[in-house]
Amino acid sequence: MRTDQILTRLERVFARLDREPERPAHLQTPQMSRHRVVLLGSTLVFYLAIVVAVLTTSWLVRLDWQIMFFRPYEQWPQLHAFLDYLVVLGQRGPTAVMVAAWLGWRSWRQHTLRPLITLGVALLLLNVTVGAVKLGLGRLGPHYATEIGSAELFAGGDIFPSGHTANAVVTWGILAYLASTAVTRRVLSVVSAVVSLSVGATTVYLGTHWVSDVLLGWSAGLLILLALPWFEPLIARAEAYVFELRELLRRRAETGRMPAPVAVALTPLLSAGGKWQLQRVPDAAAAPEPVAPEPVVPEPVVPATAGAVLTGHSPAPRPAALLPARPHVIRSERTPAAPVGSRRPPHTERAPAARGTAAAARPVAGG
Repeated sequence: MRTDQILTRLERVFARLDREPERPAHLQTPQMSRHRVVLLGSTLVFYLAIVVAVLTTSWLVRLDWQIMFFRPYEQWPQLHAFLDYLVVLGQRGPTAVMVAAWLGWRSWRQHTLRPLITLGVALLLLNVTVGAVKLGLGRLGPHYATEIGSAELFAGGDIFPSGHTANAVVTWGILAYLASTAVTRRVLSVVSAVVSLSVGATTVYLGTHWVSDVLLGWSAGLLILLALPWFEPLIARAEAYVFELRELLRRRAETGRMPAPVAVALTPLLSAGGKWQLQRVPDAAAAPEPVAPEPVVPEPVVPATAGAVLTGHSPAPRPAALLPARPHVIRSERTPAAPVGSRRPPHTERAPAARGTAAAARPVAGG
């Protein structure tokens, strides 16, 4: 696809986004209220308690081993086929595509990029926080456990906390966070809670995660949803940056080149206080065109004798014109006024003839 075609399609999308966002007047952007701060602090305490319980090989680790030996997938084998499909609701790839498609339609309808950018920020926080803990603790899963009763930490694994569970909490919970009405927000909160709980329990049934993995995954996903209001200013700046980039692309489509933004140059201008200053240098394309100077009409020169006759005394000397200084060139470096040598062009086709004799005969045409 050509660049102009891509720019044309982007222009159609942004032409709709240029309209005023259509948000319900009674629904505001979620704020970090006192109730949300209390929930965030309680969830963080629960998160740290699970980590400490696993690090100290407490009763929670013994519960993990008991459920692993129980083997739920052997107790209820008829649920295995259905739960294999249900666990897909916690996989990052399929769920991100489905939710992004829905939020993309929301962005198109409401004329704002906030839903898509909020999803991107939430997934980025999920990858950074959950991925760091997974790699740092390195816990092995039930199928790869080597020592009975051990927490299986720092063994090169990557299952603590459960990525499926945390992803289900964040991906489906973001729909409730971005709901258009208060009633829709409550309904989607219940739906996302049921889906995330089901995905976490399914991983325990299939034997791919310990119970403590699922508990920590629920806590990790809930922490991200509760902390999202702190990132609302960042989301607003990201949306403004996207529209600014769109303006640059539009100018490129109109002028044929990308206009450089206003450059900031460090110029060694010493101020009165002896500090360096910053001077904003505008782009050459945006600089004003130079104004042509007005023609100067020379004044008539009056001879000195005429002035003496008219006034009866010698005229006062006139100040010299202020001309720009020119470099002095010595005589040896000046270009000669006349070319050196003969000015007559050479005639190689003519034979030299003595002065006073007849010139050599010219060749006959065609010879």
